[in-house]
Amino acid sequence: MKAILTAAALALSLAAGSAGASQALAQKYACMSCHQVDKKVVGPAFGDVSKKYKGNAKAEATIEGVIKNGSKGAWGPVPMPPNPQVPAADAAAIAKWILSL
Repeated sequence: MKAILTAAALALSLAAGSAGASQALAQKYACMSCHQVDKKVVGPAFGDVSKKYKGNAKAEATIEGVIKNGSKGAWGPVPMPPNPQVPAADAAAIAKWILSL
């Protein structure tokens, strides 16, 4: 039983560390200038993005594409500019974090 509890605690700490690291990436690439976790700023709240794509098998790839290439009209009249400087691995980590919210 102790081994199971230890394994569960380790898994939770790794997940929390990963989520924190991904939020840090969102801050590093200035995503948080236009988005917040729980409220709309210029762009939608990341929590709303997560809800929109819940159950969509292509959600992670879609969000990664939007991060890298930008988008128009998906959330209103303000376009999201492309961010080609974000490495693919970081875009994937940010997308996974958004979807975890």
